[in-house]
Amino acid sequence: MSATENTIDILLLGSGGREHALAAKLAESPLCGTLYIAPGNGGTLAVGENVALDAEDPAAVADFARETGCGLVVIGPEAPLVVGVADAVRAAGIPCFGPGAEGAQLEGSKRFSKELMARAGIPTAAYGSFTSEDEALAYVREQGAPVVVKADGLAAGKGVVVALTLDEALNAVHGCFDGAFGDAGSTVVIEEMLTGPECTLLAFTDGKTVRPMATSQDHKRALEGDLGPNTGGMGVYSPVPIVTPEEHAEMCRILEETIAATQREGIDYRGCLYGGFMLTPQGPKVIEYNARFGDPETEVLMPRLKSDLVEVMLACAERCLDEIELEWRDEWAVSVVLTSAGYPGSYEKGKAITGIEDAEAMENVTVYHAGTAMTDAGELVTSGGRVLDVTALGDTFEAARDLAYAACDKIDFEGKTLRHDIGLRALRGRDAWDA
Repeated sequence: MSATENTIDILLLGSGGREHALAAKLAESPLCGTLYIAPGNGGTLAVGENVALDAEDPAAVADFARETGCGLVVIGPEAPLVVGVADAVRAAGIPCFGPGAEGAQLEGSKRFSKELMARAGIPTAAYGSFTSEDEALAYVREQGAPVVVKADGLAAGKGVVVALTLDEALNAVHGCFDGAFGDAGSTVVIEEMLTGPECTLLAFTDGKTVRPMATSQDHKRALEGDLGPNTGGMGVYSPVPIVTPEEHAEMCRILEETIAATQREGIDYRGCLYGGFMLTPQGPKVIEYNARFGDPETEVLMPRLKSDLVEVMLACAERCLDEIELEWRDEWAVSVVLTSAGYPGSYEKGKAITGIEDAEAMENVTVYHAGTAMTDAGELVTSGGRVLDVTALGDTFEAARDLAYAACDKIDFEGKTLRHDIGLRALRGRDAWDA
């Protein structure tokens, strides 16, 4: 507990745009005392205290939280979840937002999540799972193309190949087993390719109650027209205008059924459940789960969330989420990611960034830092592939989009790269996915 009455000190793990968005929202709460971010980035310095701490060391995180008297630990990225940081924090008697290692397998192992979905009857793509390259190659030859080839484990959002030809599929399988994604590719999941628009629906959960957030839609591909390699995300908007009420209700049902399935299997799941969906002609089907907030989805959800984030996360951690109803702003949100030249391949770091203050001086614009750092001389520089998330709110989709791009124009650094077509497809309507 903080020295200030009725506030709690909070430890947030992570260093990306997602963490800056979460940190800014947590800091808004009257319940938030000292906010520690480990390791944080150049943007989180403005809302909390960056600390040097190994976020993937369960004992070190639990010790830090105990020694500083934190009343809540929030885990941003997937890697600390998979290694059991939440388990260690809870064992130390500290409330934690994030599932334990077992629940995190929903993201940490695509095979695990597929098998859970099969047992629960949750609609998803047909698949095969393989630890033998020869068997995987034989399956691909039998199925033909198109198929989706996925490394089973964590690969920073890049372990998925949508193979449109047989050669692409065979090469993707070989790449996985040849170490393209490290240990993540030692098991390979091969899925049928679903068709339709993608949509993301995240939810807060305490392991019993599920409170869905607003819909959002990421743009994964590096290049305009949804071309090029997969990335961690190039831009996003919320809500998704093409989703029908029936599809929304079905996605909510699927997330509720997923948490019910974890309950039945004795898995303690407290945190954020991310449902990545394909809106197929047969209805929404799960493409994948993540065990944490999406990035860049968080950068459009947090500005739209009216509810107190500390309150909501504590309710998840303490299993009383049924007492909370989420409130959302009506405005549309659009976020455009500014990247370093060369991303998602090799890129240079240390480029000076200017114009953020000018962008944020625009009403309804927020700039979240993803890959930035502050030099000893106090200069803000690039330190990652995805550098900034420029988010704007507007009364209409078009207004939010136009404002986001106008804000992007204010910001500059050597090698600044962005997609100029974020949201264009959705503006054209559902038929744009049939083209």
